[in-house]
Amino acid sequence: MKLSEKASSVCTFLDEKGIKYDIVTHPSVFTLEECQAVNQLIGGRICKNLLLKTDSGKVFYLLMMRDDKRFVTKDVSKKLGCSRLSFASGEYMENLLNTSPGSLSITSLIFDGEKKISLAIDSDVLKEEYICCHPSDNSATLKIRTEDVMNVLIPALETEPKIIDI
Repeated sequence: MKLSEKASSVCTFLDEKGIKYDIVTHPSVFTLEECQAVNQLIGGRICKNLLLKTDSGKVFYLLMMRDDKRFVTKDVSKKLGCSRLSFASGEYMENLLNTSPGSLSITSLIFDGEKKISLAIDSDVLKEEYICCHPSDNSATLKIRTEDVMNVLIPALETEPKIIDI
């Protein structure tokens, strides 16, 4: 299966930064249940990635969390020190990150040229050896060492993540 233009752009970015990764292509996945089969293919665990916004629509977060955890709006909002967060629409994903629902991941921040999105990461995600995510396309999955995500990818994205306990 050939990579999409978005996935190819992500891979080019990773290659330019010297970040090693494995990638598998598969039929598009839209649910966490479908991702379980991909987990078997890639030998890792795909993160749950949520695009969140404040009511004003002026503050945005990309939240990475383990797929087996439940998102509780008031708890996460409190830990991030902001007004109550809600899910940002697919329109926001498209406009801000050139990404569609089901394809959102940390690599989507590559397309955030205006640096409008802050990154929040559940501390348990960082306990995994690898972070697995879609390359802004849910018909492929990347597997990147967590160490490389924290020490190379995040600095290259010019963002400072907020690590929280969920």
